[in-house]
Amino acid sequence: MSSFSRQLKLSSSLIKRLQHRATAAAAAGERSFTTTEGHRPTIVHKQGLDILHDPWFNKGTAFSMTERDRLDLRGLLPPNVMSSDQQIERFMADLKRLEVNARDGPSDPNALAMWRILNRLHDRNETMYYKVLIAKIAEYAPIVYTPTVGLVCQNYSGLFRRPRGMYFSAADRGEMMSMVYNWPADQVDMIVVTDGSRILGLGDLGIQGIGIAIGKLDLYVAAAGMNPQRVLPVMIDVGTNNEKLLKNPLYLGLQEHRLDGEEYVEVVDEFMEAVFTRWPNVIVQFEDFQSKWAFKLLQRYRNIYRMFNDDVQGTAGVAIAGLLGAVRAQGKPLIDFPKMKIVVAGAGSAGIGVLNAARKTMARMLGNNEYAFESARSQFWVVDAKGLITEERENIDPDALPFARKVKEIGRQGLMEGASLEEVVCIISSALSNHNQSRFVFKMRNKVRQVKPDVLLGLSAVGGLFSKEVLEALKCSTSTRPAIFAMSNPTKNAECTPEEAFSVLGENIIFASGSPFKDVDLGNGHIGHCNQGNNMYLFPGIGLGTLLSGSRIISDGMLQAAAECLAEYMTEEEVLKGIIFPPISRIRDITKEVAAAVIKEAIEEDLAEGYREMDARELQKLNQEEIETYVQNNMWSPEYPTLVYKKD
Repeated sequence: MSSFSRQLKLSSSLIKRLQHRATAAAAAGERSFTTTEGHRPTIVHKQGLDILHDPWFNKGTAFSMTERDRLDLRGLLPPNVMSSDQQIERFMADLKRLEVNARDGPSDPNALAMWRILNRLHDRNETMYYKVLIAKIAEYAPIVYTPTVGLVCQNYSGLFRRPRGMYFSAADRGEMMSMVYNWPADQVDMIVVTDGSRILGLGDLGIQGIGIAIGKLDLYVAAAGMNPQRVLPVMIDVGTNNEKLLKNPLYLGLQEHRLDGEEYVEVVDEFMEAVFTRWPNVIVQFEDFQSKWAFKLLQRYRNIYRMFNDDVQGTAGVAIAGLLGAVRAQGKPLIDFPKMKIVVAGAGSAGIGVLNAARKTMARMLGNNEYAFESARSQFWVVDAKGLITEERENIDPDALPFARKVKEIGRQGLMEGASLEEVVCIISSALSNHNQSRFVFKMRNKVRQVKPDVLLGLSAVGGLFSKEVLEALKCSTSTRPAIFAMSNPTKNAECTPEEAFSVLGENIIFASGSPFKDVDLGNGHIGHCNQGNNMYLFPGIGLGTLLSGSRIISDGMLQAAAECLAEYMTEEEVLKGIIFPPISRIRDITKEVAAAVIKEAIEEDLAEGYREMDARELQKLNQEEIETYVQNNMWSPEYPTLVYKKD
């Protein structure tokens, strides 16, 4: 990533305009995402109960008496006009009670009960829903997103109550261009789309996967300040290979096996053409597509449309930030990153995405030439369900081929095709456990059959894969502070828990996971920090930065800028304590910083075309602080607008 060193002076008119916006926003709580609308009254064409039943405009008991008169609401609400803070207080009191008392069945887990309660608030009052979510983001992000969203997707056919998104199916071929106009919003900034084929680590959930798209967009609103009336969750239903769903009479999707090959591509092509025809400036995030299609669709569309794949690129960015954070936590300069030895468990879309991004980052630090790429490749050992991937693997996945170990390399290490994860990490523990082996064999293995990685990175979706034996093997690491990244979601698929890691390896490690875990009390006042390396640190900022820059594509440089911004967000003091990712409670500030980094890189690469009043030339004149102000002024906040009725 090239540094943004130009500090060009703004024109006096632009300075005045930025200062005016900032002052007005601070004074009036302006909904400054929509800079052209400002805080003007919102015109509505409905009154009475119709307003109360519309979650976009309903304020509940917060309607003022003058609005109640204008909108024919007098008598339809209790007379006490409440502030939004009072409404939140009432809702929180109800939620605490309902968490225990209002589950929909004896087997309904507490987290799913909380999701239902929040979802009902969303159905009634969208503004209040986002007020609650933003105010309690650390508490409720795990409910609307991972890990609870996995449970929601598994049960979505039974949870569906009202439309929240669009469904494009194989049965709609030839009709999508007209269907897209059924969505009521004339402007859509962000779409999250899935085909339900690989939801988290839960496999093929078919149409029920739309729950993940809904959850992601909730975070776009809460973290990035995307306007909720301009986001759209989408499901592309091409069937399912989940036999349980195919046999379930209550399943809401197409009960036929998944399309494949050219037929599948034609459906996705038609969808992309339709949404970009109606909304040319929309950004589309692909989510939870199986590895078979994730890379192919990314390469097919990324240079044509504003799109990215969060599993491939977002996961990679968060992992890169974590890996760079691990280097910092060892007290080393970032330039030492290319020296790290990394064992990756998992060769799906997320694993390969991380490998490609990490290799590019290392190569860039080494000079970005052919030698640098080859040198970077040699720092990775990839293990999948069949063991260590080498050039001897039959029918090797083309995406994994660049990372297959060469026969000569593994020969020197005493490894072979299909070696187990424990053997790859370090054979010593295996040798010690086999009392029948001779001392000579043990010495030889002790000498040569060790990778001694600095990082053990899990993207396998196999819960418990980092067993006690594997963690014991990591004691071989030559790193002063080895890192364990158990990144698979949801929680049950985490490769290990922080308690397991710290209990085996002690306090001098870096631990990160994809799902939230609590820190571990190690005694004597020592804390084992559990870092949540979740994609939510990056994808909201990538989306917002792309929107505000006006870039027509999302480049590798923009993604790299986002990852490096996150890596540098933590202070030296925090990093040396083992804290490499910030708390979720700071997510809006993190997103602002990431979005600013994306905009700067888009400007540097001459991709930025501007957004609304801020054209490309004016964007180029902004310095770091002014870009951050620009981002802040364009983040939507959930404030009740003044409503004015106008008859159709």
